[in-house]
Amino acid sequence: MDKLRRVLSGRDENEEQGLTAQVLDASTLSYSTRVKWFVICFASGILCSILGTALLFLPNGIKLFAVFYTLGNIAALASTCFLMGPLKQLKRMFEKTRLIATIVMLLCLVLTLCAAFWWNKKLLAIIFCILQFLAMTWYSISYIPFARDKRSWSSLSCSTMTHT
Repeated sequence: MDKLRRVLSGRDENEEQGLTAQVLDASTLSYSTRVKWFVICFASGILCSILGTALLFLPNGIKLFAVFYTLGNIAALASTCFLMGPLKQLKRMFEKTRLIATIVMLLCLVLTLCAAFWWNKKLLAIIFCILQFLAMTWYSISYIPFARDKRSWSSLSCSTMTHT
């Protein structure tokens, strides 16, 4: 209906906008399109991570593992850009409540690749991948209200112990 109004009023300049421009302004994508691309991007991220883990057992597979596992995490992280838009995603990533989690996560992404390609340290690359997983978990938890608050967890455990 909005598109029809734009056409009828002569304001149909966004029609020729490319996919990149539409992605940068997620509000131009319909809700169903954003959800579809979120699922596609997130699923490809998981697939890349699983593929990277399988490639770890090949000879010299540490480099492929590091690349695919890191690309999987980047794709999973980028998938949320379809839901809220890339600029809003970046702003929320660097908010005070998740700044440390974001920095640790991004640092682990880079250090994993450094350990695999430049330093040629297989064990270090695996350690950074484990840290990458933990950092992504910590970062994801930061979006759940009060999830990282120690007091909320202790009050939850105390309340469940009194009810049993």
